[in-house]
Amino acid sequence: MSLELINRSPDIMKLRNEGYEVSIHGAYLVITNVPYVDQSKQIRRGTLVSDITIGAGKAVRPRSHVVHFAGSHPCNSDGAIIQSIRHASSSNVLGGVRVDHSFSSKPQGGYADYYAKMTQYIQIISNPARAIDKTVTAKTFKVCEDIEDDSKFLYLDTNASRSHIDHIANKVKGQKVGIIGLGGTGSYILDKVAKTKAAEIHLFDGDAFFQHNAFRAPGSATLKELNLGMQKVDYYASKYGHMHGTIIPHNIYVDATNLSLLDELDFVFIAIDRNEPKKIIFERLISLEIPFIDVGMGVDRVDGALTGMLRVSLCTAKNAKTFMDSKRISFADEEDHGAYNDNIQIAELNDLNACLAIIKWKKLFGIFHDNEGEFNATYSININSIYNEDSGA
Repeated sequence: MSLELINRSPDIMKLRNEGYEVSIHGAYLVITNVPYVDQSKQIRRGTLVSDITIGAGKAVRPRSHVVHFAGSHPCNSDGAIIQSIRHASSSNVLGGVRVDHSFSSKPQGGYADYYAKMTQYIQIISNPARAIDKTVTAKTFKVCEDIEDDSKFLYLDTNASRSHIDHIANKVKGQKVGIIGLGGTGSYILDKVAKTKAAEIHLFDGDAFFQHNAFRAPGSATLKELNLGMQKVDYYASKYGHMHGTIIPHNIYVDATNLSLLDELDFVFIAIDRNEPKKIIFERLISLEIPFIDVGMGVDRVDGALTGMLRVSLCTAKNAKTFMDSKRISFADEEDHGAYNDNIQIAELNDLNACLAIIKWKKLFGIFHDNEGEFNATYSININSIYNEDSGA
C-alpha cells in the first residue's frame, strides 16, 4: 500500500528521487536524517513527520501546514531557537515515530503539495547547519523501508492520522471481536467496530436480511440486494468488507451446540432480543474470562408516542458474579415484550444503543476516559437521562 501511494504521488516520488530519506508509516510521510543545530551549536539529525491527505489513492494538496519533529528544537547557528517556525512542544507518537515538537510555517495560499511543504521545512531547519558545515545535507540517497499499516483496513485510516490519535486508536488493535445478533442494534455495533483496528470481526446470526431490516440498518440496501434474499451475516460482511478485511460471517444462532466458536474471541457484543440463549452464552464467556457487553431496548406506546429505555451492561471478571445475580437481564422469553416484540425498532434508538455500547468498550480499553467505571447504564428516552449503576471506578 505504501509503495503504491508513493508511485501514484509525483510530489512524494520527487522527494525520494532527489535523495531525501522518505518513508511512509501508515498514513504519515516521514523524512529522516534532517540536519539541524541544537542549543549547544552542535549539528544533529532529526526526523520530520507529516500526516498525508489522500484522495483517489494518491497524496493530494496538504490540508495542514503543520509538521512534527523528532529531536531537540532546531536552532540558528548561534544556538538560539528558530522562532519563525515555533509552534508547540509535546511528546506524541505518530506512525510509530515519537515526536517532540510541531512547527508552523504557512505560506500565502498554503502548500501546493508535499514536495513544497517538506522541502520548505527542511530548508528552514537545515540552513543553520549548512552555515556551520556546508557539506551537511538531508539528501543522503539512503533507501528507507516503508512501515506498512498492519491493521486490517483495506485503505489507510487518514481520519486518525489527521487528528494524530492513531496511537490511541491502537488500543483495540489486534482484538478478535464477536457480534452476536445483527438486528437493529447489532448492525450499528458492526458499523462502529468495522472502523476500528480490530483484527477479526466475527458475525453470528441465523436470520435472513429482509426489507424491514433495511429501515433499521446503517446505510441503505439496494432493491437488488433485498431481492437476493441474503443472510444477514453475508449481507453485512459484504458491505463492511469494503473497508475491513477480516469480517467473518457465521450463519448460525449461537446455542449449546456451537458455543466453542466464542472461545478464541477477545471481546463479545450481545445484541439479541431472545433471552433464553443468553444464559449459556454468558456462562461460557464468564468461564473463559472473556469480557462482553449485552445491550437491551424496551419500547412502549404511551399516549400516541413511543417511550422506553436503552440498556448497556458490561461484564468482566471483576463483576461477573454480580452480573449474573442481577435482575436486569431476564433469561426467560415471555410471550409479550410490548412494542419491541411487535418489531417496533427505531433506527436512531438502535444506533444510540450501539453507540453507548461502543463507547463503553472503548472506555474499557483506555481509548476514552472513564471516571465512573459503571458496569450498567440505562438511557431513558422521555426524560433524556443516563443512569449509571455498579460504578467500579
